[in-house]
Amino acid sequence: MKTMILAVSLSFPFSFYDVALAQLTKVTVGYSAIGAVHFPAWLAKESGIFRKNGLDVQLVYFTGGTTAVMALLSRDAPIIQMAGPAIVSANLRGADTVMIAGGFVTADQYLMSRPEIKTAVQLKGGSVAIARFGGLADSMARIALQKLGLTPMKDVAIVQIGGAPERLGALEKGKLQAAMLGTPDSFIAEKKGFYSLVSVSIPYQSVGVATTRRFIRESPEIVKRYIKSQIEAIHRIKTDRETGRRVLAKYLALQDREILEKTYDDISADDKLPPKQYPTLEGIKNILEPLAQTDPKAKTAKPEDFVDVRFVKELDESGFVDDLYKGRKR
Repeated sequence: MKTMILAVSLSFPFSFYDVALAQLTKVTVGYSAIGAVHFPAWLAKESGIFRKNGLDVQLVYFTGGTTAVMALLSRDAPIIQMAGPAIVSANLRGADTVMIAGGFVTADQYLMSRPEIKTAVQLKGGSVAIARFGGLADSMARIALQKLGLTPMKDVAIVQIGGAPERLGALEKGKLQAAMLGTPDSFIAEKKGFYSLVSVSIPYQSVGVATTRRFIRESPEIVKRYIKSQIEAIHRIKTDRETGRRVLAKYLALQDREILEKTYDDISADDKLPPKQYPTLEGIKNILEPLAQTDPKAKTAKPEDFVDVRFVKELDESGFVDDLYKGRKR
């Protein structure tokens, strides 16, 4: 009898575990670059936050924003971690793409040039590497060149290369004169002797969470669980540096402790990665303004047309976010 009781009692944990697994909802989530701006999704996956909220998330890497948006529209990845420009552009073309969480609400990128190029005059006639046309690096490169008094595609070519590692590699091999890089790649490039020609730091809808209005209608509970996971992951980033540092180092393949710490400090700041994950309307306005020069739809569009804040708002107004940060040490 004792043996039977022991066998039955030991079987319960496995039975409950199997039930828990069966109750997880599978969802494929895309992200568009190997960059620190995708940190919340990586941490939510590695720390079990997604699973705690009933989601079995498969993270899939797509090279560049355009490819990721195609996956979103085809529903191969019904949720993506994506910067605003690609979402706004797709929406203006008639897609029902929408930002549902702000993620990073500033654009902080650096135009890193080869050591011998330290002025706009020296860069003129050269080329700048980005990931893909229509993505964040493309938008930031155009702003950076304009800050230097250069006309994009006239004075300086903009070349699609791929992810940040590919851009940095092309810069090292001398295939081009400059590359648009975020952190930590800009820190890595600087340490290797490349020159920070100009930086861009403005309110901007950088990488956040995007989906389609159709998916929201059909699967609101999945969206709600994902947004809850996003908010919890950001809280974990800000309060559990040891876990966060380990996850960031893994996904960025970053062994340099100095650059890792510098990157962590940079991306975890509240002004860049806010606890309350509303998309930035000012940041979307900054996306629309240059588009309005050539697209009549962008000229009449409102930033509110590109966001759906119901899930963030519900969690905020319920006190969930404030409760998370009670007693937080700064």
